[in-house]
Formats: sequence, C-alpha cells, structure tokens
Amino acid sequence: MAELKFEITEKIGVLSENAKGWTKELNMVSWNEHEPKYDIREWSPDHSRMGKGVTLTADDLANLKDLLNEMDLDSFE
Repeated sequence: MAELKFEITEKIGVLSENAKGWTKELNMVSWNEHEPKYDIREWSPDHSRMGKGVTLTADDLANLKDLLNEMDLDSFE
C-alpha cells in the first residue's frame, strides 16, 4: 500500500474534542503534495493519526456555508 503523505498547511479551528484528546478540526491540508484543500476530520493529539473525514474545495466550502446559513440551527437541541 502506498504511503499517504499529508501536510497541515493552515490550522483554522477546533470544532470539538473527545475524552481521549482527539480533536475534530477544520484545516487546510495538502494530500500527497497536491494543492491544499479544506479538510474536516478528527486528529490525534500529536496529529500523527487521523480519522475519516471530508475534503472540500473552496467552492464546496462556500456552498456548505450557504446551506448552513439557510438552516434554522435553533431547532436543534
């Protein structure tokens, strides 16, 4: 299996943290030396391990923002 190369080029923010110290984060990540993209996933405390996540282009992120702005988030508890 080929080695997966990644580099967090910009840490944008932490969305949550679990009891084991893993954090769900929004970052800019370069995968296999490609152009960085927005990335949401869980990371171990030292960022050496990661969970499954989603990678978004700038257009994807803008569309997600529009969708979230249209939602009534107060209806969620």
